Amino acid sequence: MSDIVGRIYKQECCNDAIYFSMPTFTLVMKKFTHLDKEDNPMMVDVGHKETTDRVAVAKAIMSLDEEILSRLEGNEIQTKKGPIFQTAILAGIMATKKTSDLIPLCHPLAIHKSSVDIRVNADRKVEIDCTVKLTGKTGVEMEALTGASVAALTIYDMCKGFSHNIIIEQVKLMKKTGGKSDFERE
Repeated sequence: MSDIVGRIYKQECCNDAIYFSMPTFTLVMKKFTHLDKEDNPMMVDVGHKETTDRVAVAKAIMSLDEEILSRLEGNEIQTKKGPIFQTAILAGIMATKKTSDLIPLCHPLAIHKSSVDIRVNADRKVEIDCTVKLTGKTGVEMEALTGASVAALTIYDMCKGFSHNIIIEQVKLMKKTGGKSDFERE
């Protein structure tokens, strides 16, 4: 490593990365955007960013015990607490609106649309898709991930009386558009 460091002849620093140039290649080391120059936490300044249409879709996948799935009628599980999936949809939507209260450095956002779709797939796993849209200077990935997560946690909470054999297997960003770059998971 010292040999590489000895051959660096130029270093540039930008807002989100440090560039080290050498005679044969340039090494880019990305920086965490939520840290200031002294590595203290900070909220990112988005004032200079362009306002664009932004969309994010997150997915949660859950396994439920067969005892729980046996109560499935149509695309809903009815309990004394109420309809589980409908309650989880409302909880997920509410969570997207409260993300900045839960994640310390998230910006409070004026969300234009938030929706949650819940279904049982062919493998008998519960799929939760949360879509969030807005026109703004920062993305809505955290809001979509929070919505999918809270919907899954709500299903867990409402089903745990039947069985604790419930697994939230995945929560992942599926798609984001708008801003500096787009992303889509296959």
